[in-house]
Amino acid sequence: MKRSMSDDLTLPPSKDLTKKPVFLTKAQREQLAIQRREEEISEQKRRALELENRSKPFSSDPSDSNHNNNDRHHHRSSRDRESERRTRDREREEESKTRERARLEKQAEREREKELDAIKEQYLGTKKPKKRVIKPSEKFRFSFDWENTEDTSRDMNPLYQNPHEAQLLFGRGFRAGMDRREQKKLAAKNEKEMRDEIRKKDGIEELPEEAAAQRQKEEAADLYDTFDMRVDRHWSEKKLEEMTERDWRIFREDHNISYKGSRIPRPMRNWVESKLSGELLKAVERAGYKTPSAIQMAAIPLGMQQRDVIGIAETGSGKTAAFVLPMLTYISRLPPMNEENEAEGPYAVVMAPTRELAQQIEDETVKFAHYLDIKVVSIVGGQSIEEQGFKLRQGCEVVIATPGRLIDCLERRYAVLNQCNYVVLDEADRMIDMGFEPQVVGVLDAMPSSNLKPENEDEELDEKRIYRTTYMFSATMPPAVERLARKYLRNPVVVTIGTAGKATELITQNVMMVKESEKMSRLQKMLNELGDKTAIVFTNTKKSADNLSKGLDKSGYRVTTLHGGKTQEQREISLEGFRNKRFTVLVATDVAGRGIDIPDVAHVINYDMPGNIEMYTHRIGRTGRAGKTGVATTFLTLHDTDVFYDLKQMLHSNNSPIPPELARHEASKFKPGSIPDRPPRRNDTVFAH
Repeated sequence: MKRSMSDDLTLPPSKDLTKKPVFLTKAQREQLAIQRREEEISEQKRRALELENRSKPFSSDPSDSNHNNNDRHHHRSSRDRESERRTRDREREEESKTRERARLEKQAEREREKELDAIKEQYLGTKKPKKRVIKPSEKFRFSFDWENTEDTSRDMNPLYQNPHEAQLLFGRGFRAGMDRREQKKLAAKNEKEMRDEIRKKDGIEELPEEAAAQRQKEEAADLYDTFDMRVDRHWSEKKLEEMTERDWRIFREDHNISYKGSRIPRPMRNWVESKLSGELLKAVERAGYKTPSAIQMAAIPLGMQQRDVIGIAETGSGKTAAFVLPMLTYISRLPPMNEENEAEGPYAVVMAPTRELAQQIEDETVKFAHYLDIKVVSIVGGQSIEEQGFKLRQGCEVVIATPGRLIDCLERRYAVLNQCNYVVLDEADRMIDMGFEPQVVGVLDAMPSSNLKPENEDEELDEKRIYRTTYMFSATMPPAVERLARKYLRNPVVVTIGTAGKATELITQNVMMVKESEKMSRLQKMLNELGDKTAIVFTNTKKSADNLSKGLDKSGYRVTTLHGGKTQEQREISLEGFRNKRFTVLVATDVAGRGIDIPDVAHVINYDMPGNIEMYTHRIGRTGRAGKTGVATTFLTLHDTDVFYDLKQMLHSNNSPIPPELARHEASKFKPGSIPDRPPRRNDTVFAH
C-alpha cells in the first residue's frame, strides 16, 4: 500500500502552547513521586489478585487444591512480608524527608534573618556598644602605689628593711626600748658584709687602710651618743665607686634629669668624671666652665659611647657644649685631614636654623678645639657661596651650617658628605617651623646610609665599621621632629632636663594687659628704669621692628635692629654692637628668639605677644642664661586670645603672677577649639580697650 506525501508530512499532535507551564517545588516533586510509587504498588497487587482468581476454575483435584492452597498461602505470606518491608522503607524514607525538609526550612529561616539584618544595618546602621562612662572620681584618682626601687626614703641597708619594735626596756643606753649601741654595731657589720660581697664580685682585696678605717667605725659604734641621728652621706661627699643606686637616683632628682631608653650610662658629676681628653679638659677650664650643667652631665657620657641622643632642655642650659665636646672627642680619634681624604668631606656636620646661631656654635667649637688641630668652617646665607665652597674644598673636620645653604653647596658639588658620621640638629623644632624639613632630610640622605646602626639593639656591632651618631637638641619636641628621629636615629636615648617646653625658674615673668596705644609709653618707662642694662624688645613683624626702633632712636635710646630683612653684615654689626654694649636696646623679630646667646641680658620685653607658647618660651629664654637671673615682661592685648590658655598654664606652673583680666577671661579657661564660640553672656567679665 502506497503512502501518500500527505501521510509523510503529518505532524505529531502539538502541545497546547497557550497553557502556562507549572513549576513545582522540590518538596512537591518528591510528594508526587511517592504517590506514583504507591499507585504502582497497588496496581501490582490488583494484577496479582486477578491472576489468582483466574486460576481457581481450572483446579478440580482436591490434592491439587490443597497443594495450590499451600502455595497460595506461602505466596501470600511472602507478599505480606514484602509489603511490610516496603512499608517500613517508605516510613523511613518519609521520616528522612521530613527531617531534610525541617533542616531546609531552618536554613531558609536563617538566610531570611541574615537578609533582614543586612537591610536593617543598611538603613538603620549598626548598633554601637555602649561606652563605659568613667566617673571623674575614678579617672583622676591618685595612686599611692610605687615601686620599692623608686622610694628614696629607704636604704639598701637591711637594718632599715626590718624596723625594730619598741619594747618596755628603759634606762641608761635605751630610748623607747631601742639600744643605739647595738644598732650601730649591726649597721657597721652590715656595711662590712656588703663591701666584702662587692669586693668578692670584683676580685679586689681589702687594703690595710680600709681595714683600719673599718676597725675605727666598729670602735666608734661602741661609744653611745643619745642625739646621734646622722644619716648616710650626701652623694656630693662620696667617691664615684661609693655611689649606690639610691645615690644616683637622688642625683638625678636633684638636677631634674630624666631618661627614656635602654643601657643608659651614669651621668657625670664633674668634669673629671667626663672621660674627656686632657686637651679638652684644658679648653673647658680655659673657657671658664667650672661645673657642668644638667644637660652636659647627662648627654656627654652618652656622646662618649656614640649613642644617638634626643636632648630636650630649657633654653640657656648649655646644650652647645653637650654636643660639641663628644663630637671633638670622636674627631680626635680619626685620621687627620690631608690631601688623600679632604675631598671626601667633613667628619661632622652641625645644622642650626639661623645664621646667628650657626656662627655662635662655630665660636664655641673653635673655643673648645683650641688645643686640637681641628678646622671648623661655617656655611650660612648672606655670604659668597663660592668662597664657602673654596673653604670646603680645602678640607675641614667640622661644618656648621644652616640647612638651606648646606643643601645648595651639596647640589652645586661644592661639598660631599661621604665620610660624615656625626650629625647634630640644634633647635630641630625651629628648623621644622621655618620650613627647613626638606633641606634637613636632603642633607641626611646625602650621607651614606650604610653607616646607620642596626635597628635591633641586641645585634653585635662591627668593630671595624664607624657608625653614624646623631644628636637632636631642642626645647620642645613636635611630631615632625619625632618623625625625623624615628627614621634617622637608632635606639636613641631621650634626655629631658626639667619639663619639656617650660621656661627656666631663674626668669621672673610679668604679664601686663594693655591697650595698643599704651605700649610705647610703658616700654619707655621700663627702659628708663633699666638704666645702662641691656634689653631685647621682640616684635612680630619686620615693619613694626623698624618703626619701633625709629621711635626709640628719636627718644634718645641707644637702639639697634635685628630681623630677616637685614643683610648678613648688618646683622653681625647689630649683634656685635649689642654684645659690646654700644647699644643697650635690641629690637628684634623671632630671628633672635632661638639659640642666640647674648650674655647679661637683664630684660626681655615682648612688645607683641607671639602666636604660640613655644615661641614665647624661646623669646624669654634670651635672659636668665648660664645660671643668672632675668626678667621677662609681656604686653598682652585682647587680640592675643589664641594663646591666653597656654600662657595662663605656663604662668601657673612657674608660680608667676597672673593678671586678673587674663585669669577671668573666657579664652584662658579652655583650649582654643575645645568649645564652640558663643556670644558673651551678661555676667562675663571682658577686659575693654
